[in-house]
Amino acid sequence: MPSPGTTKPNKTRQKHVPQRMCVVCRETNAKRTLTRVVRTSETTYQVDPTGRANGRGAYLCDKASCWEKAAATPILARALRVTPDNDSILHLQEFAAGLNLEAGGTNSTVGSQEKLV
Repeated sequence: MPSPGTTKPNKTRQKHVPQRMCVVCRETNAKRTLTRVVRTSETTYQVDPTGRANGRGAYLCDKASCWEKAAATPILARALRVTPDNDSILHLQEFAAGLNLEAGGTNSTVGSQEKLV
């Protein structure tokens, strides 16, 4: 039994890492590794690189196939509960073209974890 003036032993705790799911491939990953897309009005959405913009958001991973499918199908629109206009879809495609997306189909963090195993 510890005396009244002593403290409990210091246990190291792991820091909590928020997890989010890609709306296209449904893979869960750390929030900071995914890109957030936020609804800005009833007909538009935009990429939120800071992850702090107000509004309903959805996350996309760094796979090129997920970005292509998000722009071509109503998956992202359904997640954001919006009917997008052509400008929003075009902006999403332009942003995806400017990213260094992986064509291989695995996230960089997942691939590095597989190498360690």
